Amino acid sequence: MGYKVAIVGATGNVGREMLDILAERAFPADEVVALASRRSQGQEVSFGDKILKVKALDTYDFSDTDICLMSAGGETSKEWSPRIGAQGCVVIDNSSAFRYESDVPLIVPEVNADAVVGFSKRNIIANPNCSTAQLVVALKPLHEAATIKRVVISTYQSVSGAGKDAMDELFNQTRAVFTAGEVKQEKFTKRIAFNVIPHIDVFMEDGYTKEEWKLVAETKKMLDPKIKLTATAVRVPVFIGHAEAVNVEFERPISAEEATAILRSAPGILVIDKRENGGYMTPHEAAGEDATYISRIREDATVENGLNFWCVSDNLRKGAALNTVQIAELLINRKLIGRDRKAA
Repeated sequence: MGYKVAIVGATGNVGREMLDILAERAFPADEVVALASRRSQGQEVSFGDKILKVKALDTYDFSDTDICLMSAGGETSKEWSPRIGAQGCVVIDNSSAFRYESDVPLIVPEVNADAVVGFSKRNIIANPNCSTAQLVVALKPLHEAATIKRVVISTYQSVSGAGKDAMDELFNQTRAVFTAGEVKQEKFTKRIAFNVIPHIDVFMEDGYTKEEWKLVAETKKMLDPKIKLTATAVRVPVFIGHAEAVNVEFERPISAEEATAILRSAPGILVIDKRENGGYMTPHEAAGEDATYISRIREDATVENGLNFWCVSDNLRKGAALNTVQIAELLINRKLIGRDRKAA
């Protein structure tokens, strides 16, 4: 007997990716239920070799469901995750609604798996921001080896991080440029086709954007509150895959060779770093892959104990859907949820 799993937001980019990954990884589910808003009720989504009909979230009974993978946006999560958790179903939430609450664990399994036990307080576990997930996977083994003091990061984030409408806008604008049509701006504040936009999420009083703040707050919560971090988040005209240029200052000396060896042996990471033309990873190549790829590892001579590296990952997978499924696997592997717990 396996588990019963519900996917909320099953018709969205990340929800569909969750269904694909559950099937790919042969997740031990006897039943998978696709849920969305009433306007999506009756739509069909793929799950392995099966077709699931989407059911309405607001009429679904979670009392016999073990795990809910939530990917329907912050407002929906704020309303529904506590209700679902109260019915005994563990919610793994992909939004930012609960990430910064002290009684909700924020988890990347390769980074802070032990913190997952805190879920029992509210039956909610938070999934980090897509740009943070790949960053902390890369930083964790380096921090253990030489203790990170400060990180400077510039992100190059694909439009899929802003949803399907954003992907459509990039496609439509690109086509309009080539056909001399009207380039319409709806989702983004500037034209995204053949452009880059140094603005993701809302601006805050200190001049940083909310996306940049998330990178700081989430890294501190999951990795180490003493790490100093500053970020510039940039949207680029790429459909899938986030890239990051990362500069790290350590307390202890660490060479590029040592860092490379450490990263090669770390979970969730693949190092592709040949110092030659094409000897590095790009978002295009990372799309559809599970790993966080590290390239361009080199020492920074401008600071003591400094390194630079390039980090690339599929934001819909490790940045969202894959990490969520990995958290569910973590609960099962550590026997933190039981198949018969509802009966008990």
